[in-house]
Amino acid sequence: MTSHSETKRLPYSARQMYDLVADVASYPKFLPWNSAARIRSRKPMDPGGEVLEADLVISFKVFRERFTSRVLLWPAEQKIDSEYLDGPFRHMRSTWKFRDIAGGCEVDFHVDFEFRNPILQGIIGVVFTDAMQRVVRAFERRAAELYGPPPL
Repeated sequence: MTSHSETKRLPYSARQMYDLVADVASYPKFLPWNSAARIRSRKPMDPGGEVLEADLVISFKVFRERFTSRVLLWPAEQKIDSEYLDGPFRHMRSTWKFRDIAGGCEVDFHVDFEFRNPILQGIIGVVFTDAMQRVVRAFERRAAELYGPPPL
């Protein structure tokens, strides 16, 4: 299994970053390798959360894979959990946590997964850390586009 954890301090509010990550349908506009996203369903869940089922299409070199995830949105806790339902993975889970701090927020991101296809797993294993850092940077750039550049 491959995993990555990262904590970033950003000059945006926890709510702004939560809203950005929760907007799964917009991922193809800014996330590398994400060529399509479709929300299959969106339902409220207790206490005060929401559950989405979403299809994402990942394109990487000659590989193009669609997978379905369940995304649990917890606005009061400013937390987003995602779990794999269907597609090319043996396992996939991610968690985002957002916390306000002086001058912005702290974002904790964790993902772990394993592809069913050993060739694809091997290719991703070589570039995985760089790929996950690029994904996190893409969220940072999107925040600057939506909320303005960070102060100097």
